[in-house]
Amino acid sequence: MRKIIWLLFLFITFGCSREPKKLPYLGNPITQGNDTIYPKINDFSFINQDSTIVTNKTFKNKIYVADFIFLSCPTICPKMNVELNKVYEVYKNNPKVNFLSHTIDPERDSIQRLKDYKTSLKLNENWHFVTGNKDSIFNIATKSYFTTAYPDVNEPGGLVHGGGLLLIDKNRHIRGVYDGTNPEETKRLINDIKLLLKE
Repeated sequence: MRKIIWLLFLFITFGCSREPKKLPYLGNPITQGNDTIYPKINDFSFINQDSTIVTNKTFKNKIYVADFIFLSCPTICPKMNVELNKVYEVYKNNPKVNFLSHTIDPERDSIQRLKDYKTSLKLNENWHFVTGNKDSIFNIATKSYFTTAYPDVNEPGGLVHGGGLLLIDKNRHIRGVYDGTNPEETKRLINDIKLLLKE
C-alpha cells in the first residue's frame, strides 16, 4: 500500500509539474528593457480566389500555414501541394487553423485561375489562395517570412521560391519551418500544430 501511495505521489508531483513542450520563436529578436521581441509578419493586403481582400485580420485568433507557389511551377510546387493537403485533411474542420498560399506569379495566376485550382482540390474556406502586386508578394516573402521569391529566366518556370511551409501563430510569429517536399516534415508540422493549438 505504501508503495502505491509513493508511486501516486511521484506521478502527481512530477507529472503535473512538467511544462508542456512549446515551439520556438523563429527570427532574430530584439531586446527592449526586459522584453525579448521576436519578428512578426508585417501587415499585408492581398486578394483571394473569391475576390475577397485577405489581411492579417483574416487570421485574428487563428494559426495558419503559409507557403509561396505558382500554378505553372514545373518543379517543387506539386510536391508541396500534396504535402500541405495532408495537413489540411487533418485540420480542415478546425476553424482555428487556416492555410495561406501566395502566388508569386500574379500575371499568369489570375483570380479565376486560383479559384479554378482551389475548386479542383475541393478545399473549404480555411484555405486562401492569394494574389496581388508582385513586388509586395516578393517583399513579404523575403522580409516577413524569411523565404526566397524572385524572378530568374534561367530557372524552370522563370521564378525561384523557397519550398518551406511556415507555421504562424495567432500573434503573427513564425513558430516553425518545414520542408514542403518531405513527408516526414509534414508529420512534424501536423504534430507541431497540435502543440501550438494548446498554447
